[in-house]
Amino acid sequence: MNATIEKFGYPETLIREYRHWVVMLRPAQVTTGSLVLAAKSEATAFGELAPEAFAEQANVVADIEAMLKAAVNFDKINYLMLMMVDPQVHFHVFPRYAGDRSVAGLTIADSGWPGPPDLKSAIPLDQAKVRDVVRFLKGHMPNGAARD
Repeated sequence: MNATIEKFGYPETLIREYRHWVVMLRPAQVTTGSLVLAAKSEATAFGELAPEAFAEQANVVADIEAMLKAAVNFDKINYLMLMMVDPQVHFHVFPRYAGDRSVAGLTIADSGWPGPPDLKSAIPLDQAKVRDVVRFLKGHMPNGAARD
């Protein structure tokens, strides 16, 4: 795995691994169910990814959205590709909603709604809460196993 994936807590934060991507819980939750979608390659520019990674990304995004819809019933979803600190290709995925949402004993209001996500409001999770939320979200991931 690349350094960006490791920085976001892999393997403890892993929800699902695909051939070219990993879906992980974001250890600092901006909204309930915040994720990191990270390419497994060492690419530091989106355009450097292999064509197969782009093709697979369609399935990964569909799985993410189905999982988060079932788990937190978001109103909108934001994918932010920031890559200013962590260089390998990755997106921060924020389910967006009016009010708050709860999963596995974690309740977070979307303090930026209806504007951009309020990244400064992120709530860091301890290891026990990471395990609980990862387990909860895995239970809502469609198809039970990664698609190839």
